[in-house]
Amino acid sequence: MASKNILSLSAMEKIMKSAGAYRVSEEAKQALRSVLEEIGEKISREAIELSRHANRRTIKAGDIKLASKQR
Repeated sequence: MASKNILSLSAMEKIMKSAGAYRVSEEAKQALRSVLEEIGEKISREAIELSRHANRRTIKAGDIKLASKQR
């Protein structure tokens, strides 16, 4: 996993509140950020491999969608 956090804690709170949470602790925001960044990195790696296999240097939305389904 990346050592530097990419996603903001405020975005994590927005996600949880849109899912129905009334209040969200700082620890919950940090935990969600960690999980989502880890999953995002794994999907990105797989999408990169898919684009390379197709002899492309550009990652397309379809690569991301396919990589996320392979999990």
